[in-house]
Amino acid sequence: MLLVWLHLLALAVFLGALSCLWIMVLSPLSTIESATDRLTFFIRCLKVYNPLQIGALGVLLMTGAFRLTSLKAGYGVQFSAALGGTLALKLGLAFIVIIVSTYQCMGIAHRFVRRAEQPDADPLPDMGPIVRKLKFSTVLILVFALWTVLVGMEIPG
Repeated sequence: MLLVWLHLLALAVFLGALSCLWIMVLSPLSTIESATDRLTFFIRCLKVYNPLQIGALGVLLMTGAFRLTSLKAGYGVQFSAALGGTLALKLGLAFIVIIVSTYQCMGIAHRFVRRAEQPDADPLPDMGPIVRKLKFSTVLILVFALWTVLVGMEIPG
């Protein structure tokens, strides 16, 4: 039972971090007038977002795997017949969420923060392409994450 609650908590943190990235970081970013303040705000937010999102995703993945193991033990030889198709779809969707989330955090956000903090870096790097990539990947992750949740709700137990 603890695993179920931990899984739901990690899901709430993961979806909450994604929503906050869009609502509290990316949307109001254009309202900050000073380019230096905009960059500082963006970097500070990404430094909190990256470990929060990846950490929640890791807990979500591990608690889901532990839960799956106990389900398999409970169903025994009937596991594939009872859950095979639904589980295959859920795992495929979860794989997409993991890949895109990792790309968003490590491939886009983390690289931008590290590059912007280099001593010889451009004092005001162009954030436009980064913001567009983050917006696109956030929408993509939210769509696939919610689809994964809907499919997961069909799995008994």
